[in-house]
Amino acid sequence: QVQLVESGGGLVQPGGSLNLTCVASGFTLEALTIGWFRQAPGKDREGVSCISSKGGSIYYADSVKGRFSIARDNAKNTVYLQMNNLKPEDTAVYYCSASHCYSDSNYWPYGSWGQGTQVTVSS
Repeated sequence: QVQLVESGGGLVQPGGSLNLTCVASGFTLEALTIGWFRQAPGKDREGVSCISSKGGSIYYADSVKGRFSIARDNAKNTVYLQMNNLKPEDTAVYYCSASHCYSDSNYWPYGSWGQGTQVTVSS
């Protein structure tokens, strides 16, 4: 079973930044494509960003393109999501998961879901 743990969320003002971390527990991320997803109250989960196993393919949702940046460090078994210029509509619980990623708008997670990390953007 693929088990990932998210952290790094918090409360930030509009225009601020956060860096989310996704770390594997008990296995290596080296061979896995990892996607970041988010879910706001009353809404479906949506894909945010995705990065292939070696970092050669990267995808971003249109809503975050130019503001968010995904990266990975396989030696540290970790994937990051740097979020800049945050907006209130970015408020959601953020999750990472092993995924199949085909385009900026087509991500398909298949791994286990953890608790996620809460991101709240408010003045």
